[in-house]
Amino acid sequence: MQSQRDYVLRTVEERGIRFVQLWFTDVLGTPKGFNITSTELENALDEGMTFDGSAIDGFSRVQEADVLARPDPKTFQLLPWHHDDAQVARVFCDIANLDGTPFEGDPRHALRRTLERARGTGYTFFASPEVEYFYFSDPDPAHGPVVLDSGSYFDLSVADVTSDLRRRSVLMLEEMGIPVEHTQHEDARSQHEIDLRYTDALTMADTVMTTRMVIKEMARQQGVFASFMPKPLAGVQGSGMHTHISLWEGEHNAFVDEGDRYGLSDVARRFIAGLLFHAREITAVTNQWVNSYKRLIGGYEAPVHVSWARNNRSALVRVPVVKMGKAESTRLEYRAPDSACNPYLAFAVILAAGLRGIEEDYPLPPEADDNLFTLTPKELAKKGIEPLPSSLHDAVNEMEGSELLAETLGDHVFEWFIRNKREEWVAYQAQVTQFELDRYLPLL
Repeated sequence: MQSQRDYVLRTVEERGIRFVQLWFTDVLGTPKGFNITSTELENALDEGMTFDGSAIDGFSRVQEADVLARPDPKTFQLLPWHHDDAQVARVFCDIANLDGTPFEGDPRHALRRTLERARGTGYTFFASPEVEYFYFSDPDPAHGPVVLDSGSYFDLSVADVTSDLRRRSVLMLEEMGIPVEHTQHEDARSQHEIDLRYTDALTMADTVMTTRMVIKEMARQQGVFASFMPKPLAGVQGSGMHTHISLWEGEHNAFVDEGDRYGLSDVARRFIAGLLFHAREITAVTNQWVNSYKRLIGGYEAPVHVSWARNNRSALVRVPVVKMGKAESTRLEYRAPDSACNPYLAFAVILAAGLRGIEEDYPLPPEADDNLFTLTPKELAKKGIEPLPSSLHDAVNEMEGSELLAETLGDHVFEWFIRNKREEWVAYQAQVTQFELDRYLPLL
């Protein structure tokens, strides 16, 4: 860590960096931060920077306001979109109490704690999300979102503004040392996807936050708006964040068993079973907004039922087919999360659910080989397939009774999150929507 600290200080001096942004997130995954000058960086790296935590959602109460932002020097990176004379860098921070102990309201700490528990059993957790989002002309909700292209799946265009924005975003990410596996136009008009290359889950959570910032900044520079809202348009699919995951034991993928007919080890099977068993409990975290449940409906390729399959995109957990001779790329795809989740908390609860399946030796249910969207509720019940929560209200009820989530998130985050989401649901219920006006006002 000392050598990394020295590298950061040397880079700041050699590159003439004038400002460093200290980044962190609140409990809901909203990016937060403040600037320090380069002269303050050494002190920040050694002692942390004090700030008022009571101003951040889910952090401190007023009577215990001050906390420390402690920069993680491994995350130091230039922000290449700043083109003026004053170069700017950023570094992600862990949030600590004034005595140096980890702050319980820090989402990064919740993930780090869960990863350490996995390491204690010999596993390293890797993740690779597919980040979907929309481009619109502006963020004004008064007139509704206005799309900027008419493309669909894999459309190849060299002329429209959104394809250019997506390319610029990818190039900016690569310039920041963030590798992109591939990128494409998604199904809906003005909808796009950037798939990030596998890395450890803590680095990936930082990367998701950075990716969202880069995409939004590139759009802003062109006078348009990028949105990660799960379902901004009716009648088309929403923006998911299908997340590919695997556990590794040293240099070996713990999910691989080439002697198994599915290529899955016993560890992988129990991990899937854990995900399925706890899926309803973790959905409030992986899909944390009222709007998230407008995406989780049948007919739009989003999962609706608690199930697994090898190559069935209606399943919640999918086991992608691996290329010949590439068994080490065996992975699971968890398809519920959307691109507006807090990646630190989402990765933490996904890992915790899978680990519980391993530790408790959960049995794996039968594979769902039907198109679940076509089955009736009675047929699904006969197969023992439950639905995911259909609203934020239902999801929070499931979460509130979960010992696993209370343990994984810690009491501070767990209790605050539930209170915040109940308030969101109450505010939503109090609204009279345009749907209701259109449907009922002339009739009733």
